[in-house]
Amino acid sequence: MASRLNLHDELKEVLGSNYVYYQPPESFKLRYPCFVYKREQVDQKYADNYTYTHKHRYTVTYIDLDPDNNIVERMIDHHFMYLSVSRGFVSDGLYHQVFEIYY
Repeated sequence: MASRLNLHDELKEVLGSNYVYYQPPESFKLRYPCFVYKREQVDQKYADNYTYTHKHRYTVTYIDLDPDNNIVERMIDHHFMYLSVSRGFVSDGLYHQVFEIYY
């Protein structure tokens, strides 16, 4: 099973910088563009009344000042095995794109 740190390194590779933050506190000053991600839950598969396999689900949010970024294409091209593009929104003049990744 891959670790959270492996996911962290893959997100840095996609972004091309070190601005990848895991559950940063509210007071933390982010630098853009960046990824902010958090662990949500564990998806378990059962067989014979035992956990057969499990994967952690992470919500990964890309934040950028540029509305014309190509992050969706870059995330898809990176070939995350269990990636879904969730939603996009604008808040405080920043463009957010949310992904769900099972890792």
